[in-house]
Amino acid sequence: MIDFSLTEEQEMIRDAARNFAQNELVDRARDADEEFNLPEDVTEGAWAMGFVAGAIPEANGGVGMDRSPTTNVLVLEELGAGCPSLASGAMSPSLFVNPLIDFGTDEQKAEYLPAFTGESFTAGTLAMQEPDFSFDPANIKTSATLSNGEYTLNGVKRLVPLAESSDHILVLAKTGEGIGLDTLDAFIVPRDASGLSISNERERTIGFQAVPHYTVTLDNVKVGASQRLGGEQGIDGARLVNSIRIGAAALAVGCARAATEFAIDYAKERHAFGKPIAQKQAIAFMIADMHTEVDAMRWMVWKAAALLEQNHPDATKATTLAQNYVQRKAMKVADDGIQVFGGHGFIRELPVEMWFRHMRTLTIIEGPVAA
Repeated sequence: MIDFSLTEEQEMIRDAARNFAQNELVDRARDADEEFNLPEDVTEGAWAMGFVAGAIPEANGGVGMDRSPTTNVLVLEELGAGCPSLASGAMSPSLFVNPLIDFGTDEQKAEYLPAFTGESFTAGTLAMQEPDFSFDPANIKTSATLSNGEYTLNGVKRLVPLAESSDHILVLAKTGEGIGLDTLDAFIVPRDASGLSISNERERTIGFQAVPHYTVTLDNVKVGASQRLGGEQGIDGARLVNSIRIGAAALAVGCARAATEFAIDYAKERHAFGKPIAQKQAIAFMIADMHTEVDAMRWMVWKAAALLEQNHPDATKATTLAQNYVQRKAMKVADDGIQVFGGHGFIRELPVEMWFRHMRTLTIIEGPVAA
């Protein structure tokens, strides 16, 4: 029998994330979006909750909680319901920390993880996405060539969150020939490495405007072999990409849930022709479809996260299916949310148009968070 019940610990973590999102993110979301600003108290508040650093091993100064993609998607859904943009900014260090926990050598963990166990927010990031129209992590263009014990990195990365404030950037590059996630490697590159440059201006995006994203250029950047994540063994490229994609999908589920709940409340209050519009069949059916899709997306994300946690051979399949479904249906939910509000849906004073923009961003951007 399949059991979808959460453990007591998972329920506590989910509830804590929900309280934080509703109390700290919801009311800050609009101003942060309009002002292109990631508030320091938001990142510090999320940091204090331990959402990123909780799984860092005790040996590296952390709490030593289980490294659980399933628990992480619960947190990310709740934060996404508060504001996926602020959630992405606050959780972006997971892009550096989680792969290091999953694949790092003992020496790499000892060197880099303690920086993320302090009381104050510490930025960290991952550079994956590239400017190609048909970008595919399985056919990444950034190269890493080994010679005389050093790797030379060349390539251009786009939409790298918090690149300007991260001491180190985890750069995905290809070390072998052919196409496939098994050709991927990751390198820990200091922000001030010779040949690495970060765009002076942040990239302007349709959504996630609170989070500063940058272009990172690697021009013959040299790093030692010890900075290859996982050492000689390297990384499991499929697991890393799956973790990133399922994290983004969880944010989208949360945002879609917020849009659905907001539409339901409005439809009950808004009257037309003497009755709430929720009693109009066209509106009622639309909201029912929104609710159905949110539940369907959630189960697909949970399944993918559970298989990822188990290192199951079907994890990539489940993640791909979840990502594909969530990208299409979350956009539909966001669009229907605007339709429920009619002309009011286009007014910037209401969050539905902002959620629509955030949802479109989540269907395009690779790597806002890692589960």
